[in-house]
Order: sequence, then structure tokens, then C-alpha cells
Amino acid sequence: MSAGAARVRHALLVHGAGGGGWEWALWRAAFAARGIETAAPDLVPAPHGLAATTFDDYRGQVRAALETLPRPRALAGASLGGLLAAACADGADALVLVNPLPPAPWARRLPPRDWPDVVPWGRDARLASTRHALADADPATALCAARRWRDESGAVLRAAAIGVAAPPPRCPLLCIASREDGDVPPPLTAELAAAWGGTLWQADSPSHVGPLLGTGAAALALRVAQWLAACRQAGVASNR
Repeated sequence: MSAGAARVRHALLVHGAGGGGWEWALWRAAFAARGIETAAPDLVPAPHGLAATTFDDYRGQVRAALETLPRPRALAGASLGGLLAAACADGADALVLVNPLPPAPWARRLPPRDWPDVVPWGRDARLASTRHALADADPATALCAARRWRDESGAVLRAAAIGVAAPPPRCPLLCIASREDGDVPPPLTAELAAAWGGTLWQADSPSHVGPLLGTGAAALALRVAQWLAACRQAGVASNR
């Protein structure tokens, strides 16, 4: 395919820890309005259960899902999904990272956490804590999220905290950092974008998941779709 001959019309959206493909509903609608078909699968536990699930299990699922999409294709990930997307960027023609858990060496600067083998986010989900975490989401969205959080693999999160190796992507990169984020400090995302030669946007959100579920999520997604179109126009979204 010659440079600039085609635009990105397909995108894989990878959710964060404890979430699911449902987190991308606003983005999927916005992308569809711009002619981009999306897939947002749920990451699933390994056959031996959630406690035995590893980062490589999830990475394999992302790679397999990405390979089903025609090229040129975009890969977007949020939080843990951002790290997974970065680790699979060699199969993408454009990469979007939203408040991503950073790869090594930036991972060592994340706030320290002690993760059990199974993180009980689904079991312990409460509406009050969800509304606190999603300060910029409307009440209906917060209620939906509180009902849909799921437990997560501690082994996956421990691997992310130690630091996953990911080479700089060879495709166009857009990094999005919330104005405030208690899970991934915005300066880390800014450093990652600068080191990898990417574009950095600040989302006017006071929460980690706000760019996907907050009141400004739909408008942000439309901007991202326009950015993907600009990649095509500049002749940089191409087969590799």
C-alpha cells in the first residue's frame, strides 16, 4: 500500500484492569461516526483461573484480536490496556495510549501497591467508591460501572509494576493523560510520549478512567478519530 493511500478504518480497543470492553462504549460510538469499525473484547482469565493469569496471557489475547483486523489498523489501550497495547504495537499502524501503565523503566516510579493473587474489585465494588473514582462521570455511568467492575489478576498487576519491556513504536503515537490521575501520574505519561516521539494531549478529567467514562469522553474520542484521519493525510498510517 502506498503512503497515504488508505485511512485507518479499524481499531482494537483494550480495556484496563478490572474493567471490560464496555468501558469503550462512548469511544466506539464516536469512532463509528467517523467510519472506524472497532472491536473491544473482554480480556479473559487463563484456563487455570484468574490467580494463574499472567501478563503474557493477556498479551497473547491482544495480539490474536489485533491480527483479525484489516490493515491499516489502530490499537488503543487504557491503563493496563495501554501497557498491553504498547507491548503489541509492532502489529499496529497507529497507537493511542490513555493514562497507560508505563513500561520499563518508567514503571518503577508508579505509586507502590501490594497486589494479592486476586484483586477483588468486582467483589468489593460499591457505588460510593465508584462515584469517587469517576468524579467526572454522570450518575448513570457510575452506577453501570459499579455493577460491572470485575476481579483482576494480581500477577498481571505485579508484572506491570516490575516493568514490562516495550520498544518505542514505529507507528504514529498519541498519548492522553488526565489532568489529574492518582494511579498513573500525568508527568509519567508526558515523559513516555516525549521519549517515544509521540503526541501528548491532556484530557480535562480529574480521574484515571474519566477519558473513557467521563462527561468529556465522547468529545475526546471524536478528536482521536480526527487524529487518526490526520495520520492518513500525512501519509504515516501504512502497512508494515
